Amino acid sequence: MTFTEQQEHTILNLAEWSIQDFMESGKRRKLPATFMEDPSLQAKLGVFVSVYIRKELRGCIGTFAETDPLTHNIREMAIQAAFEDRRFKPIDNDELKDLKVEISVLSKRRRIYSPEEIEIGKHGIYLIHEIRRATLLPQVATNNNFSPVEFLECCAKNKLGLHADSWKESDMFVYEAIIIG
Repeated sequence: MTFTEQQEHTILNLAEWSIQDFMESGKRRKLPATFMEDPSLQAKLGVFVSVYIRKELRGCIGTFAETDPLTHNIREMAIQAAFEDRRFKPIDNDELKDLKVEISVLSKRRRIYSPEEIEIGKHGIYLIHEIRRATLLPQVATNNNFSPVEFLECCAKNKLGLHADSWKESDMFVYEAIIIG
């Protein structure tokens, strides 16, 4: 899974256009044809979009769904990250000039059975514990200098909302992400 420099540029432009267009129209309008021309961007892949204003996180929403094209998922997650992430106030028009978007295009998930299978800096983690599901992107472990066990504990405690050791009773998966932005 790789993208050319031009494809990465298109991916970032798509996310930024989606946010600005939604702010102006209040609607999820049809994507311009220029975003639909590259067949690689029509692959059915999951994606996370992180939105920053002056280097401060203001939204991060993603999907592992592989039922829609990447262009659709980028647009939808960009809008949700900028305006619908309940942890943050929606961005406003005055903040658009300070907007920075980071896109994480996700590979398929692969089941693992021990922390030793996690490669810090390469893998994100996805946990399923009964009806709860949670993930942390690969850059979270790198940015916090986590060991694989610390990475799992953080996900279990802060994302699943359970005790730190609950990862031991969870189904564990890893995935990779191409980070653009």
